[in-house]
Amino acid sequence: MTEAVDLLLLDAEEIVTPPRTGPVSGSAMDQLQVQNGAGLAVRDGRVVEVAASSELRQRYTAKETVSASGCFVLPGFVDAHTHPVFVGTREAEFDLRGRGVGYEEITRRGGGIFRSVEDLREASDDQIRDSVRAHLDDFARAGTTTIEAKSGYGLTWSDERRSLVILQEVAEEHPVRVVKTFLGAHQMPKEYRSRREEYVEVLCKEQIPAVKDEGLAQYCDVFCDFGAFEVEESRRVLEAAQDQGLGLRIHAEELGESGGAMLAADLGAATADHLVHISDAAIDRFAERGVQPVLLPGTCFSLGNQHAPPARKMIERGLAVVIATDFNPGTSYLQSPILMVALACQILKVTVAEAITAATTNAAASVGLADETGALLPGMSADAVLVEGQSHLLLGYRLSEGPVRGVLSQGRFFAAS
Repeated sequence: MTEAVDLLLLDAEEIVTPPRTGPVSGSAMDQLQVQNGAGLAVRDGRVVEVAASSELRQRYTAKETVSASGCFVLPGFVDAHTHPVFVGTREAEFDLRGRGVGYEEITRRGGGIFRSVEDLREASDDQIRDSVRAHLDDFARAGTTTIEAKSGYGLTWSDERRSLVILQEVAEEHPVRVVKTFLGAHQMPKEYRSRREEYVEVLCKEQIPAVKDEGLAQYCDVFCDFGAFEVEESRRVLEAAQDQGLGLRIHAEELGESGGAMLAADLGAATADHLVHISDAAIDRFAERGVQPVLLPGTCFSLGNQHAPPARKMIERGLAVVIATDFNPGTSYLQSPILMVALACQILKVTVAEAITAATTNAAASVGLADETGALLPGMSADAVLVEGQSHLLLGYRLSEGPVRGVLSQGRFFAAS
């Protein structure tokens, strides 16, 4: 007698997965479970079994069978730092940077985040909705099945709220799973430049409680760095979010050693992100407090940074490192997790296995979904990506965005083209 399942994915060159759920730290990040000639059995959107394809054929009958011949199969990627709620792009700023104009100078000229804020405020709901849907489509085609998605290009309550509402509306009908983050503290709005204290009060006393009351987001983030929010301003915002029961994330130490990383440790934030200029002392504090560093090699690549986050030191210190795209219209217009793995190997000097762990089970842990996704283990969500090639080691060797043949999201298969 055979057992009925919804889907059999068979004949993969390799099935590759972290052997356990995250967070995975230190030397364990370099350990993957690899099965050759294997497949997956899926029922009700969950992995039933991972085994040799010959064994699965004997044990199961399926409504749908998918051939993974010529592909290696990985867990669906989890992108733990994205900014997908925007309209319009900022390619002119890329050209300015090539001409020697720095990020902070572009911001002073009214570009950077402020350019995207103006674009979003002027856009209709339908324009925003179409843009968000297109961005989620591109994530899915690239092999990402879960994203953490931030607001932050509204910087008024009405625009921040509609960003999160539209994000939820699109997510409800899309195969990509979305974890929402409120980033009203992305930059100090122009209209509050001379009254910074007042905006911090608005965030703490009005906007963050409303986010919680309306169930608009699971996390709160703040950009704590030079030219954005100062440490004490950031502390007040994050403590207000903590009081409301929201998880904490923080942009820190991207432009310099601003103190944001130590703040993340003090508050026990879920993540601190960027961390190009993090100190050894902050790394030690992360290890004590369980803060996960989210590293963004695509941003380093796009900005042509001379420095990179000390990923090797973090791993050796026992941190559960995450890599993500930082997809946004200005400093990382990149969505491919496969490209992030390659860039992590090149820029952060991690191994292919460490990069895969960082972009799957560790990323899932950082958004509160460690037991749901990020690994191809029985009982977990059937989220997987089929990448053409004989070996997962191609991800470090072949600097590209794919090729992705297909994606399995919560048990539903669709071709990537």
